Amino acid sequence: MNIAIIAAAGQGTRMGGGRAKQFREISGTPIIIHTLRRFEQCTTIGEVLVVVPAGEQAELLAAAAKYGLRKLARVVAGGATRTESIRRGLQTVRAATAGIVAVHDGVRPFVTPEEIDRTVAEAARSGAAILAAPVVDTIKEVEGGRIRRTPERGRLWRALTPQCFRYELLRRAYEQALAEGSEATDDSTLVERLGVEVTIVEGDARNVKITTTQDIALAEMMLKGKSGVWSLESGA
Repeated sequence: MNIAIIAAAGQGTRMGGGRAKQFREISGTPIIIHTLRRFEQCTTIGEVLVVVPAGEQAELLAAAAKYGLRKLARVVAGGATRTESIRRGLQTVRAATAGIVAVHDGVRPFVTPEEIDRTVAEAARSGAAILAAPVVDTIKEVEGGRIRRTPERGRLWRALTPQCFRYELLRRAYEQALAEGSEATDDSTLVERLGVEVTIVEGDARNVKITTTQDIALAEMMLKGKSGVWSLESGA
């Protein structure tokens, strides 16, 4: 069975005080619920587990029941870092039946079911695949306030989620990270450290990560379909 681990254990410090960002609402519905609906609608994921801040498990389970989410199987208390949180989620996966594990940010509600399915399918073929979007801006590498290098834009991609891997491979990557005491901001980095090639699946740049209060405003506009942007309700 293919499984999704939804990373939603962050405290949302860049949004200021109050509720964790994944539980804040867009048009009356928590961001995390919008995200989980995408996985309800895709065909390749059979089971979903969510990693949340300690003490928030009951709230998410209640919300999942309210919104009729059927794939949610477990809610796990996260750790102090993203790496520790995903490792805790992996520990609850049944190794005997696990196929592809798709790791997705809980605050990326604009991923489409089709993008999820394409990335899972590529990981099933190659072993490791992530959703990504080509970089459209010119990127500068800076040190001490001065430009040191301008990388070739055509070779640069922006990592999105989901990031999908065969279970055994992802588990090995996290075991090595634990042994080395290393951290990473995404799962692909840990798999790359094993010397494994990771395939890119092109996704839409509108698969944004909601991080700041400004992102909430943008998400509201996207939800309402203003300026032709993608709508959560339509899924297109």
